[in-house]
Amino acid sequence: MATTIQPPKLGEQSRARRPFNQPDGPRNPVPLEGDLPRVRHASPPPSATGMWVVIASISMTFAAFTSALIVRQGGSNDWRHLTLPPILYLNTLVLIASSVALEKARRQIAVVMTNRETIAAPGSQWLNISLGLGLLFVVGQYIAWLQLRAQGLFLATNPNSSFFYVLTGVHALHVMGGLAGLTRVMAKLRNGTLRKRTLDATAHYWHFMGGLWIYLLILLRVKL
Repeated sequence: MATTIQPPKLGEQSRARRPFNQPDGPRNPVPLEGDLPRVRHASPPPSATGMWVVIASISMTFAAFTSALIVRQGGSNDWRHLTLPPILYLNTLVLIASSVALEKARRQIAVVMTNRETIAAPGSQWLNISLGLGLLFVVGQYIAWLQLRAQGLFLATNPNSSFFYVLTGVHALHVMGGLAGLTRVMAKLRNGTLRKRTLDATAHYWHFMGGLWIYLLILLRVKL
């Protein structure tokens, strides 16, 4: 006796072909299998992505400055040796200490922030230290410029002094941007709205500023 197999209804056939659970059309597709929150968290947060874009842009800027310095030095006969102000080495230690203090604050806050989205937690003392040392670094850079002026070296005196003022000045501007970010983190920590991703992005930027300054100091010492 022959058996007749009924073809699936149009609605059932359509649902069978759909990879998503879409009861009323293509609105808000939801995977039939899998963990949607896990998929959502797989991509980096916008704050982290934006911070890495900023860091890449700054890196390209200083790479261009480095290339210009090397080309200018190799193609000129007016290049004179420049003695770096000794305070620059103290400034380096201050900026490194500021980075260490911020990292201690970040780790201390992360312990309390585990499994929480926002926090009002201890760690403000280390943030205060990091901010204070950052301000001290900027003041130290200004003193370095005054010491260079005392030697009779100004922005337009020679190519060496020009590159010194430009490189250290642009870096100081970016450091002040980092100080503004630290101030924002401290304000959010006080009112209990600080997010871990905000703290992490600020810390990454500040550590990058420290590493960039060490690179610049070596470049200035070798090339100027």
